Amino acid sequence: MKKLLKGAFLALMSVVMFAACSDDDEYQETTLDVTPHNIAGSWRLESWSGEELAEGNYVYIDIVRNDRTYTLYQNIDSPQLRVITGRYFIETDPEFGAIIRGNYDYGNGEWAHRYIVTDLTAERMVWTAKDNSEDVSVYVRAELPEGFKPKEE
Repeated sequence: MKKLLKGAFLALMSVVMFAACSDDDEYQETTLDVTPHNIAGSWRLESWSGEELAEGNYVYIDIVRNDRTYTLYQNIDSPQLRVITGRYFIETDPEFGAIIRGNYDYGNGEWAHRYIVTDLTAERMVWTAKDNSEDVSVYVRAELPEGFKPKEE
């Protein structure tokens, strides 16, 4: 009799737990730690300071984990594709959390801002300039367009 009651109780609890789960609950994608591994790959700038890029404009960044380098493909300040390379660094600020900063190859200096990286998921991340909270860049995972990829030898 005890086994029967115990089995019935477990079955009832399973039904209650299943019923408590609702399809109406909003799905929350898991956020990731900001590490070279988690940000590695190709990203497209989806919006900048709350605005989508003008039609025909683009910014892609390809981040390489192993050597902490990046390649930026953009036409924001040029009518044609412009390729910019350099190195990036991730540090942790006790007040702001993960900060990404970088420099440009060929002695062209450092990035204009250091960015607080938030809301990093497998498909999206947000960069906010540490010195200007209105300068917000939203990046989404994206494949580099075919013409951007380096030719394999």
